Amino acid sequence: MLDAMKILVVGGGGREHAIAWRLAKDSCKPELFCAPGNAGTEAVATNIPVSAEDIPALLNWAKENRPDLTVVGPEAPLCAGLADAFAAEGLRVFGPCKAAAQMEGSKEFAKEVMNAAGVPTAKALVFSDADAAVAALDSFSLPVVIKADGLAAGKGVVIAQTREEAEAAIRDMLVDAKFGKAGSRVLLETFLDGEEASILALVDGEHAVLLPSSQDHKRVYDGDLGPNTGGMGAYSPAPVVTDAMLPEIKEKIILPVVRELRRRGIVYKGVLYAGLMIGKDGAINVLEFNCRFGDPETEAVLPRLGGAFIPALEACIDGTLEDSLVTVRPEAAATVVVAAGGYPGSYAKGTPIEGLADAERLADAVFHAGTKRKDNHVVTSGGRILTVTGLGTNLRTAVAKAYAGVEKIQIEGAHYRHDIAHRAFEREQTAG
Repeated sequence: MLDAMKILVVGGGGREHAIAWRLAKDSCKPELFCAPGNAGTEAVATNIPVSAEDIPALLNWAKENRPDLTVVGPEAPLCAGLADAFAAEGLRVFGPCKAAAQMEGSKEFAKEVMNAAGVPTAKALVFSDADAAVAALDSFSLPVVIKADGLAAGKGVVIAQTREEAEAAIRDMLVDAKFGKAGSRVLLETFLDGEEASILALVDGEHAVLLPSSQDHKRVYDGDLGPNTGGMGAYSPAPVVTDAMLPEIKEKIILPVVRELRRRGIVYKGVLYAGLMIGKDGAINVLEFNCRFGDPETEAVLPRLGGAFIPALEACIDGTLEDSLVTVRPEAAATVVVAAGGYPGSYAKGTPIEGLADAERLADAVFHAGTKRKDNHVVTSGGRILTVTGLGTNLRTAVAKAYAGVEKIQIEGAHYRHDIAHRAFEREQTAG
């Protein structure tokens, strides 16, 4: 009897739990490991006490245990060269090399690639000097977008409504180093109006297959109010992305970037995530690219994939990707993030979590994001604690199932948005 395929999932959040959960559903029944994982991943995988950003320790484990496949969740290890280090040891890894991961690691680099490839995106100027950036505000209308160039855990973007807000954001990043090295260069960008959507594409260096559309909810409070977060919920499909738009997104956005990178000697293999702004006129612009599965979009998109998942990931590594390797189920999905009190600011850790079994019974999946096991009990360990996903024949059913699960969860001080998918429902009412 052949040994089970051995797969390492790098990361410890909701996205990684969803990846491991989906991999576990493949008929080949792989032996799964998560580094570091969380209290949820231990139900489907063996957790390894190694940080996702500790590349030498991950490499040592991989050299000793020889996984057949490694799937990298977070952006930081990809931008630091984890895929390169593993490939150099003859290890198969799903995720872009360091040079390709700069599509997320440097917004300046991504903008340059987009412009060279003719990909529609907002006008931007780049600065490392605060006074020069403030002076350049004269050439932008309000609101104006201020972005830290590097990785800032999804929080390095400010949409400034006033000149004062814009100047403060520039000084936060360039003078006060609010985001450290990530904010040592900033982009001033023209504000794009419309509705956001996310497209995750599997890429094998030449070909691309789009996964189902989704929409994230960045702001912490209902009605898209309050500060930006890592994401408070998502749903799939996003009706703002019509079927007619998908060929345009693939042919005018994803593939031109892949070809431009290849022209520069960079072969992109893995997930290329396009954050899109879709205008009222249907015009599609790219807000940003990410080099990995989105979070919490993954928790809404992966439950919609049917068939086998592993062959599609392996095809990205082998350069043999084709549409037939991705099967999409007809159900809609919605995922709601349960966050710690105070998030996205400071928050307590170690708070007991109750009601998980009831939540799992009512929803289709409860993905752990910031959890750990302490004295045989699950407690909080992060700002985003859980992502609860529902599936349904339509979006309203999926949302209702997700919230039915959320309402069973008891965590002191925790909060969540009550309006996930509100844009889809507003669109439904307008059409009706």
